[in-house]
Amino acid sequence: MNTLADIAALVAVFSAAIIYGTDLFCALVLRPAASGASDASVADLLGRVHEYGDRRLPLPGVLSIIATALAAATDDSTPARIGGAIALAALLLWLAIYLRISAPINKRLRAAAASHTVPADTRELQQRWDSVIWARALLQTIALAGLLVIILTR
Repeated sequence: MNTLADIAALVAVFSAAIIYGTDLFCALVLRPAASGASDASVADLLGRVHEYGDRRLPLPGVLSIIATALAAATDDSTPARIGGAIALAALLLWLAIYLRISAPINKRLRAAAASHTVPADTRELQQRWDSVIWARALLQTIALAGLLVIILTR
């Protein structure tokens, strides 16, 4: 038994689960709701949602990556290290998608909400954001599965 790896894996599961739940909610509920809303509603409400999310969710997101790396590096069983490596790869790919696609859109919608404006390309911005939310949710699912391998291979 490796206590450090176990604690790191538990921290990683709980912190990744926050992001997983958020992304899954967005894929299942927010995405279809936004598709039927007016551009002004999307720009205002989702800009405000991203304002809070972008301020509050980096902590569990970064914590999940650090704890996953620690768990993968310190566990002494091969299946756990493989599960941890898969989880870490999924989290890093998620981060790349978020930084490259989602974050710039979030920033534009936050600015629109703050200035009470509606970007002319609001629908296109939301469609681009929507185009990666299922991939993000899937990557979080893979990460959680890899983390569970660490916990369950005891």
